[in-house]
Amino acid sequence: MAFRIKGLDHVVLRVADMSLALDFYCGVLGCREERRVERLGLVQLRAGAAMIDLVPASTPAVPDQGNMDHVAIRIEPFEEAALRAYLGQHGIAIGEVAQRYGAEGMGPSMYIKDPDGNMVELKGPPTPA
Repeated sequence: MAFRIKGLDHVVLRVADMSLALDFYCGVLGCREERRVERLGLVQLRAGAAMIDLVPASTPAVPDQGNMDHVAIRIEPFEEAALRAYLGQHGIAIGEVAQRYGAEGMGPSMYIKDPDGNMVELKGPPTPA
């Protein structure tokens, strides 16, 4: 095995009404807003050690994807060559590796799809500042 799972990093949900979603996740469930990326319409909420990211439902999506954009799984170690080799042995196509923000801050990640076409982000440890 090229890595081990440390836990869920974040889940990204497509929401029809950002105000209602924020009222629910922050006002009812007790999440707190941590970060906004205005150009994406993204609002990132702290949910314990993980995050819930909200994006407008109008954000471009994969057809018939529903309201979940993707789930991010925190893995360790994040060694790109080993991950590509391991996932390639299982016939899994791998997206580009990039620095992306997650529950622990900026760090490397890549996107893959599960057998049902759900997007899964494999998220590495935070990059030292």
